[in-house]
Amino acid sequence: MSAFIAPAVLVPVLCLPVAACAGGTEAISVVQPARQFTTAERYEANPGGAGSLATRRFDRPAASLPAAQRMTFTLGEALFEKLWVPAPSSTRASDGLGPLFNARACANCHPGNGRGRPEDGQGISGMVLKLSRRYRAEDGAFGVEGWHGMIPDYDFGWQLQDRAVPSLQPEGRLELEWIEAHGLRYPAPRIDLPPEVLTSLRVAPQIIGLGLLEAIPEADILMHADPEDADGDGISGRAQYAPGPDGAVRLGRFGHKAGMARLVDMTAQAFSQDMGLSSVLFAEGSGDCTLTQTDCLELPDGIDVGLRDNAEVSTEALQAVTDYVTWLGVPKRRDVADPQVLRGKQAFYQAQCHACHVPKFVTATSEDPVTSHQLIWPYSDLLLHDMGEGLADHRPEGVASGHEWRTAPLWGIGLTQENTGHAPRFLHDGRAATLDEAIRWHGGEAGAARDRYLALPAASRADLIRFLETL
Repeated sequence: MSAFIAPAVLVPVLCLPVAACAGGTEAISVVQPARQFTTAERYEANPGGAGSLATRRFDRPAASLPAAQRMTFTLGEALFEKLWVPAPSSTRASDGLGPLFNARACANCHPGNGRGRPEDGQGISGMVLKLSRRYRAEDGAFGVEGWHGMIPDYDFGWQLQDRAVPSLQPEGRLELEWIEAHGLRYPAPRIDLPPEVLTSLRVAPQIIGLGLLEAIPEADILMHADPEDADGDGISGRAQYAPGPDGAVRLGRFGHKAGMARLVDMTAQAFSQDMGLSSVLFAEGSGDCTLTQTDCLELPDGIDVGLRDNAEVSTEALQAVTDYVTWLGVPKRRDVADPQVLRGKQAFYQAQCHACHVPKFVTATSEDPVTSHQLIWPYSDLLLHDMGEGLADHRPEGVASGHEWRTAPLWGIGLTQENTGHAPRFLHDGRAATLDEAIRWHGGEAGAARDRYLALPAASRADLIRFLETL
């Protein structure tokens, strides 16, 4: 449901199987792992519930979005694609960009609402270098046990901004060096920083189905957590807890380390750090400028006192963009009953991939007809897992260590290229060019599943990849 504005019009919610509609233990039975693989499961072709899309596009509203709310969706889409300009300009409602920034529009980092890519012969698109310094090793800030105290870098802030308004120099240019490791490659930033500055390369993730992820009941996510590995299966799964800009601590769900709890917070942070635009949640008109960047701080911003809630992005505009990403639909799956796909699904389960890539949830009941009480298939538990040294960025975030990452949702993963227009790149820094390569990078808690995948006959591995491509 929207964070600020409740939908005005209600429609009947998805008619789930009787068990799910009844709730309680019967609802739990609906989300049990598959037990047979000769036919597709009921509703499996609709990963986004009743709002699943017949189209393969990532930029369409959920099919269940009422007509009365489509105008809001369209307004949010326009703001998502809007090119912001530096202040002052003749169009005061569109200025305030920067002074330092990474992109002029949200859409610049999410091509076709899909994931970004590292530089690999095609140029960087939708990729940033996150920065931070340790404040205190384990200080339990915000009342959260195990919280890693972090502060922005003194000179560059929370991330390297590689673009700036005309009167200012960018902080640097993000360039990558590709390093060989165990027959695979990964990108490393070419940048001269003090050794105490922690860095993490991140590609922008795809943004479909985010409203559905936000609607999963917290208890249903925590049900899969096993921080002490009490069941001895080698998979721990920890919950991230994220203090929002309003100071409240909530279960983290979004971002590569689940560092954001709410879509409105994630949207406001992107406005601030990626484009240097203020909102009610991130009030600084100078964006990610630091105290040492005095030239940056002295430049004009786009705040008009008394207008737009004293911010460059008004509360209404912030909510419209949040609504847009909340209501983006998930395409229907293809070929769910194809024999090869079913064999691949069985191999996925046999390798125990589903232990972290949890196939399905039922969302909470709410007033939002798109997200309320839907059987969804994101293939993620939204929890943190130690993925091993190979994928480690050694940069903690919240309670996440430098080895931990949130399980990435897999829905839509087979449609990446046709939505972004570029060759797909997977994992947090886009190092994997194929799904097979992405699996081979799995280590830590996922190492056993990776090994089971590698032990499969080549034909079974191909079946599993084919299954992933239909998600």
